[in-house]
Amino acid sequence: MNSLTKETKLTLLYILLAFTFSVAMRMIWYFNFSGYEPFMFNGQFMINTNDGYFWAEGARDIISGISQENDLSPITRAASYITAFFAIVMPFSFESVILFLPVFLSSLIVIPVILIAKSLNNLEMGFIAALLSSIAWSYYNRTMVGYLDTDMLNIVLPMFLLWAIILAIKTDEDKYLIITAASILIYTWWYPKSYALEFSFFALIFFYTLLWDRKNLYNYKLLAIMMFAMIKIGLLIKVPLILVILYIFKQDKFQKYIYYILGTSILLFLIMGGIDPILNKLNAYIFANKVVVAQDGFKLHFYAVMQTIREAGQIPFETFANRISGHAITFIISIIGFIYLVYREKIMLFALPMIGLGFLASIAGLRFTIYAVPILAFGVAFLIAEIARVMPTKKLKFLTIFALTLAILYPNYKHIEAYKVPTVFNVDEVNVLTKLGSIADKEDYVVGWWDYGYPIRYYSDVKTLVDGGKHSGEVNFPVSFVLTNAQEVSSKMARLDVEYREKAFKVSKINQNLSKDKKIKIFSNIEQMTKDYDFNDTNDFLLSLETDIKLPEKTRDIYFYLPYRMLDIYPTVKTFSNIDLMNGKMKNQPLFYVSKRFKQEKNIVDLGRGVLFNFKDQSVKIGDRNIPVKRFIKTSYGKNMKFQKEMQESKSNGITVIYMKNYNTFLVIDDESYYSTYIQLMVLEEYDKSLFEQVITNPHVKVYKLKI
Repeated sequence: MNSLTKETKLTLLYILLAFTFSVAMRMIWYFNFSGYEPFMFNGQFMINTNDGYFWAEGARDIISGISQENDLSPITRAASYITAFFAIVMPFSFESVILFLPVFLSSLIVIPVILIAKSLNNLEMGFIAALLSSIAWSYYNRTMVGYLDTDMLNIVLPMFLLWAIILAIKTDEDKYLIITAASILIYTWWYPKSYALEFSFFALIFFYTLLWDRKNLYNYKLLAIMMFAMIKIGLLIKVPLILVILYIFKQDKFQKYIYYILGTSILLFLIMGGIDPILNKLNAYIFANKVVVAQDGFKLHFYAVMQTIREAGQIPFETFANRISGHAITFIISIIGFIYLVYREKIMLFALPMIGLGFLASIAGLRFTIYAVPILAFGVAFLIAEIARVMPTKKLKFLTIFALTLAILYPNYKHIEAYKVPTVFNVDEVNVLTKLGSIADKEDYVVGWWDYGYPIRYYSDVKTLVDGGKHSGEVNFPVSFVLTNAQEVSSKMARLDVEYREKAFKVSKINQNLSKDKKIKIFSNIEQMTKDYDFNDTNDFLLSLETDIKLPEKTRDIYFYLPYRMLDIYPTVKTFSNIDLMNGKMKNQPLFYVSKRFKQEKNIVDLGRGVLFNFKDQSVKIGDRNIPVKRFIKTSYGKNMKFQKEMQESKSNGITVIYMKNYNTFLVIDDESYYSTYIQLMVLEEYDKSLFEQVITNPHVKVYKLKI
């Protein structure tokens, strides 16, 4: 008993030390920017992930009790509830809660890591693994201060599930059936996309049972309770059902029915579409196509958003290794150590689903590396503990653990020290949005690219057409079209897309009360527009926007949010509408080159990447081509930040060069880009006063109101 008490105290001490270490490392970002006013709003630093504003919006609306219909605020989602709970019970500002909540929730990772090690009678390994896993590159990047997202608990919860599974298999105790079921219920509630990992754990236990432990009835109970916890039904039904199943498992007279119960659980899982989320994830990240074809109607072709998301792209080995372990050498040692750990402790084979999902990053994108972090941390930690174990004295053992642990932590610390990511917006941009919120109605729409959707909704409390969760090719196409086409067609498409969005909401609501065979078919907005205007070819409909077509009745105002920062992603924005929707062929990409690092020697301005601007001859050399300059425009801000521009124009056909003096930025663009709504309104402030009204303007952001 005394020994157990000592072990428990040591376990708690290790958890406390590791948790404190994790929190302290995350505070480095905060102190790096201490007092930097552009990153602060309402007396606190702003968050540094776009998705964080989604959960912040939900938490804000939960607390206020106000959320208008179809505003897409996540008021029923777990992350919003947890954020709102802490904002209510903690004596801090809402801004402080959303800033620091990731720090403390993500640091809980040390608890299951140390508990797993405790179950293996190797607390030293657990402490070392907890230190490393809490600050490894990818885990830190996605759980740092200000990174308000589901990743706060996305690794913590499956690690608790792994701990429950390990102890269930080791002990055959009924209490771990309850803990396993609870872990899955909480994990699924927190992150509905957790099915793939949970199912992987189930499959591994299933094959383990069939191959090595098929006579153990407890394993079938474990599998059944896992499957019932995973079924896609409401918690109010699922929880009582699981409690009934657990009661049945306790009764000896029902033991002969265990196999039938397991079979029923699997059947229900399949009937309820439990396998669909897994297949959808595979399609999205592994088998993703460049162009997605709509299955109904005209079978329109849309550009797939996964092609443009960095975290979903393939990564080189060094980046892959660094993100998991902090250094390629540590990564390789971790793999060797994990293999040795599995040789010594076969039970750790049940951690393979997390390694598998982490290794998926090598083909499906860097976001998945986070899953392998704590498991491979066990590998290197086990080797360190084993080396220390053979040391002849306690002093040498301590020095060995200290030196080797420091060696594996140091590269991760250096990464944290250098990882000075900015806040999503600066304070000037946020001031624009808060001002817009006082001007616009809650039912009004703001047109902006999906990167800015969540922050726009959070600070302005308005509606958006696209955001970080609603950005498929079919919803991106109209917004891309609006931002990158000429003002006349852009304004018409904006009005059409907003009114058709609201129409689709109404149809969707009607469908809720109709049987499956009577539901009204909902197509993409762009296809529905084509049909309603009596066209059979979407290209013809888009051409009709250049004519005097009749627009839907105006039901709300529309504002255009045009930030300077969009210059960097303009070609990506354009890509989504630069496609023939009827056949999926990509059109020629317009010329659009941005240079923020350039140098001038006499009359030649070297814009980088082989692009040279001859100021005297008014020509631009791009590779082997020498292209005349049709327009040279210089923009600047004078006294009282009044916008000014100077233009030199020639009669020759050619391209446009714009020098944005106060931004220290050169643009080299063709006519298609020059006449785009974004360039005309944001860069040049040349807007058609019959279509637009300038509402707010500063060097970072310009906001216009649509008049039609």
